[in-house]
Formats: sequence, C-alpha cells, structure tokens
Amino acid sequence: MLEEIRIGSLGVIESSTLELGPGLTVITGETGAGKTMLVTALGLLLGGRADTGTVRTGAKTARVEGVVSVATLPTVAAAVEDVGGAVEDDRVVLARNVSAEGRSRAFAGGASVPVAVLAELAAPLVALHGQADQHRLLAPRTQRDALDRFAGESVARPLARYVEQRVRLLSVEAELAEVSSAARERAREADLLRFGLDEIAAVEPRPGEDAELSAEEARLGFADTLRAEAERAREALSSEQGEPDALGASAAARTALESVREHDAEAGELADRLAELTYLLSDLAADVASYASGLETDPQRLAVVSERRAALTALTRKYGDTIDEVLAWAEQSAVRLSDLDDTDGRIDRLREEAAAVRIDLAKTAEALTSARTKAAGKLAKQVSEELGLLAMPDARLTIEVRSQEAEPRSPGALLVGGRWVRFGSAGVDEVELQLAANPGAPARPLAKGASGGELSRVMLAIEVALAGTSPVPTFVFDEVDAGVGGRAAVEVGRRLAELARTAQVLVVTHLPQVAAYADRHVVVEKSSDGTITTSGLTVLDAVARERELSRMFAGMDESDTALAHARELLESAAPGRALS
Repeated sequence: MLEEIRIGSLGVIESSTLELGPGLTVITGETGAGKTMLVTALGLLLGGRADTGTVRTGAKTARVEGVVSVATLPTVAAAVEDVGGAVEDDRVVLARNVSAEGRSRAFAGGASVPVAVLAELAAPLVALHGQADQHRLLAPRTQRDALDRFAGESVARPLARYVEQRVRLLSVEAELAEVSSAARERAREADLLRFGLDEIAAVEPRPGEDAELSAEEARLGFADTLRAEAERAREALSSEQGEPDALGASAAARTALESVREHDAEAGELADRLAELTYLLSDLAADVASYASGLETDPQRLAVVSERRAALTALTRKYGDTIDEVLAWAEQSAVRLSDLDDTDGRIDRLREEAAAVRIDLAKTAEALTSARTKAAGKLAKQVSEELGLLAMPDARLTIEVRSQEAEPRSPGALLVGGRWVRFGSAGVDEVELQLAANPGAPARPLAKGASGGELSRVMLAIEVALAGTSPVPTFVFDEVDAGVGGRAAVEVGRRLAELARTAQVLVVTHLPQVAAYADRHVVVEKSSDGTITTSGLTVLDAVARERELSRMFAGMDESDTALAHARELLESAAPGRALS
C-alpha cells in the first residue's frame, strides 16, 4: 500500500507531499490545476517513460518519491534487498529523478537501480488505469489478458504448458527446415570429408612419424661426414696411431699425483678423481667408436625415407601443420561425416518429433480454449451484474472465445479438434468482449457498441470483477468516469468505494458524485504570482470538502444551493464509503 507520495519540480507542482491511507482517495481540482501530475508521478515510480517536458520550468531535476508498505508483500521486500536496497519497518522508498537534460535515475530502498528494475519491483504494487486504458480495452489482446487474469490458475497452467510446447515445436521445425534446405550442401561437405579421410587412410601415418623421418633423413644424407668426424673424435680420445690423446694425458696426470699421495691426502683425492675420469674417457671412446662403425651409407633407405616424407608432406599441406594435427583432423572429420551421412535419418526423426509435439500442442490448446470458455461465462456474468449496479441495468456483456480458420498444413496452422486453426504465442483463441447496452439490442464488439461513458463503466466493472483475483494492493484511476454523469456517476462512486474495501484506491475525478464516496479528499490548488504558476496538494476537512463539491456542482464554492446539494450528497454517500 502507498503511504506517502512526495513530488518536487514536476510540472506545475513545485513541492508537495501527500499522505495516503486505506480506502478510497479522490483527487479533484480545476481544469489545468495539475491533477494528472499525480498520475504522472505514479507512472514515473512504476518505471514509466520519462518526459523532460514534465520537469518544472527553471528546475534542473524533477523528483518523485513513494513510501510503500510491504508488510504483506514479502516477495517485493526480498526483491528490493536483492538489488541492494533497504527495507525499514516493512517500508520501502521508491524514487525517480528526471533531469531537464533528459537523464533519468531510479532508486529502490536507497539503492540506485536501472529503470527496468524499478518497473519490475513496482509492478506488483500498483495497477494504473487512465483514459488510454479504455482504448486499450478495445484491443483483442487486452481483452484476452483480462480474461486470463480472471481465470487464474485454470488458464495459467495450460497456458504455461502451451508456451513451452510451442517453443519446442518452433525449434524442431526450424531445425528441420535448416537440415532439409542444406541437404545438398551437406552432401557436398560429406564428399570432401570422405575424400580427405580416404587420402589419409591410404598413407596410414603414425603419430610423430614426420619428426622421426625428418631426423632419419638428415642422418642418412650426412652419413660420410658424420663417420669421418666420429673417427676424429675417437682418435682424440684414444689414438690407435700412438698420437697424444685424452686417455694418455689423464693417465700421466694420475701417475704424477699418485707419486705424492703419501705426502698429502688432498693430492691423493685428486688422483682418485683422475682415475674416475680415465674410466669415463675409456667408455666414451668405446661408444664413439661404436657410433662411427654403425654409420653406413644406405642410398636405398634414404630414398624410401624421402618418398615417405613426401607422402606425409602432402597430407600436412592440406590437413594440418604436423602429422599429429592431421590425425586429429581425421578423427573430428569422421565424427562429422557420420552425422552428415545420417541426414536422411535425422530428417525423418525431426519430422516424427515435430508431429508428436504438434499433437501435444493441439491437446494443450484445446484444454486452454476449454478453460477460457468456462471463465468467459463466469466473467461475463459478474461484469453484467456490476454494470447493473453502475446504472446500466439492461446491459449484458458477453465474451466470445473463438479461433480463426486456417489452410490445412499451412505455416501457422494447427489441427485442433478436427479443425485447422491459426495458433499464436498464447494459444489459438481470439477473445472479444461484446456489449448489448439495451434490451433487445444485439451484442456488438465494444469498439462498435459502447459509448465513452459505457466504455468507462465496462472497464470499471471488469476491474471490480478482477479485484478478487488480483494481488495488486493499490488501484489508480485517472478520470475513469469520463463521459459519465447523473445517476450513473453515483453508481460509479459506489462501486469504486466497494473496490476500496479490499484495496487502496486513488481516483482523479471531476464528478462530485464520485468524490462524495471518498474516505479522503485531496484537492489540487493552483496559485500564480503573475509570472509563475504553482500547484499544491491539500487534504480537505469536512467544511472545505463541502465547498469543493459545491464548486464541482455549480462552479461556485459559495452558492447556498450548491452547498446544500453537496451536504445532501455527502450524507447519502456516507454509508457506502469503504471505511464507514
């Protein structure tokens, strides 16, 4: 419930604070005083589009704040805390700033949030209805949404299932279309992959084989040079020609140190190390000799290696930088080829799946239509009863739930109950509200059969009927009584008061008959110093309320006759007020 609204530099309102409470609150005032600024302020708090033209002339920023009680709305409180906002004493402050330059900022519980988040947080708090909503009520989608709201879970469950199945169907059919249209390209891709795999299979490369053959080819190509240098190394280590060599030098050094071992232990240690070196040099010389003897020139082997390397190089030019990459490509391509070769089977499976999903979707759509049809009868009856209480005793509202015929198996067609009908995002149903305003008159669509005043009362009757199914604690009506007068205006006030028994209701009105049923009467007063016009919000006491209703009756707040009418109207409305 809204407990307080603070408005600063918005339109003609320089600075005003309005404390609110339960029951019915009406806002009145002379034309141009700024009554709709309160609705504009609420629209901003609900995340509505910001208009820089609403910023007061000369001000840098317009600001709107709303204090909301969330004691009975734990999910809203949790959502505010999730975005970093604070909830104190079960109250949340929502705020919106609009700068003259066009920037807009939103706040929830003191935390800065995107405007879209503010809209999500405020959506469960307030239902805002203006004259534009009367025109939206003429739209088939709005009428269907109203019926679905009234039906509640009986429609919500099959609708959720329908949406899920429809998304699945569209996904499967899109995949089927893609696979079918790309069959030729897939066949061409399969041929290329098959050729590449056959080429690799013919060579039969081994992992790392290209590196091994490269090393072997280099060794075979330089066998003579390698053998000559190895012989020179062996001769340097252990000469067969009696030339000085490493073994002889190390042996001489060891002998020299061995001769003085008894005079110094350190010399003995050095001699031992030279002994180890001698053994190592001897082993190394033998290994070098073995290496040299193993190097033989083999032109035939060299040719085989070169030919094999050429075959591997042909593969690495096409399928990877190394043989390991070629083998990886082959593995991946085999998997892809298996998928491509199964194109016909995949198409058959997708067709079978689409057919099965269509059958399930048709059953769900049929259940959804049945639930809507049942709810339509109940809603039509309740709204017709409400219209009787709104001075339209002979009016009857009917709600037609129908589907549109479609060409069999055409795009967007679904076979439901033996009929091909169009299906959309919310089912196969078109919902149309029809009004018979007078006895014997045929029911006609609202757009054709309802005057402005009748349309206002139909919308109010629907809202009253939906009130029991709506969790929204606050309703705001902006001149919903436009086009209404006389006894009908009294009944509109009475029904608004009835709605206010279960919800907080705010109404901007120009009718004294409606204002008389208010539990709290707020007037928007305009003042001017000749250069700047300012409006403010004032809660009226009993005497001021009589004068305001008098002004609304006759345009004069001091007319004795108008004042008498105002008192009489207030007295007659008193028993019907929400908080009486």
